Amino acid sequence: MLFLGTMGILLWIVVVVAVIPAVALMIYIYNQDKIEKEPSDLLWKLAGLGVLAALAAALLEMAGEYALSGSIPTDVLVYPVFYAFLIVATAEEGMKYLLMKKATWKHPAFDYKFDAIVYAVFCSLGFAAFENIFYVMDYGMTTAVVRALISIPGHMSFAVAMGYFYGLAKKFEQIGDMKTCTKYQWLAFGSAALLHGFFDACLMLESSVAIMVFLVFIIVLYIFIFRLIRKESKGDYAFNPTEKENENV
Repeated sequence: MLFLGTMGILLWIVVVVAVIPAVALMIYIYNQDKIEKEPSDLLWKLAGLGVLAALAAALLEMAGEYALSGSIPTDVLVYPVFYAFLIVATAEEGMKYLLMKKATWKHPAFDYKFDAIVYAVFCSLGFAAFENIFYVMDYGMTTAVVRALISIPGHMSFAVAMGYFYGLAKKFEQIGDMKTCTKYQWLAFGSAALLHGFFDACLMLESSVAIMVFLVFIIVLYIFIFRLIRKESKGDYAFNPTEKENENV
């Protein structure tokens, strides 16, 4: 019984350590939503959908890996690049996008542009927190520290790119320009997938040059993303400003 109790405590410690970085970044993004906070039930739902996205993406990645390994030898240099972009990034960012869109596109709370970044980040960090639990359980607390500094902010960065274009897509839908709306919807998914694919490809190549490129990439990416967050937060606007003004009268 004592052993089981100790194991339970250790498991809870692992879960808390794995989840804290994602929760901290969720709080950061939530606080950047200055004008009108999003409903808590919607945000919890998005975090839960991130977990569902992780499970669905894992199944897609297994199927994709089987198909890719049957088409390209696994020992050639291009294999990890194709695997990173075509399998991992496509499956993970695709599932995040589809589930986020299902939950938010027609939601009445989606009335400001910065909302899109909040939605994308909460879904993505729900994914990252769930994924992180298993990494920390398998590889220990050192992995928790590394992932807290690299992988969790990475998922947030991909989500901010996704949310930026997702918000533009909603803006053009509101004015009836469906062609431009569709373009930005694809850019929402595509920008996140490209960033994610490059991030993973550098690590999967496991060469000194790739690691150097990766370090420069994440420094530039994080600087750009945090500046974009501040810019979008400061310049947030309602899609239908007249309606919002009438509500405040």
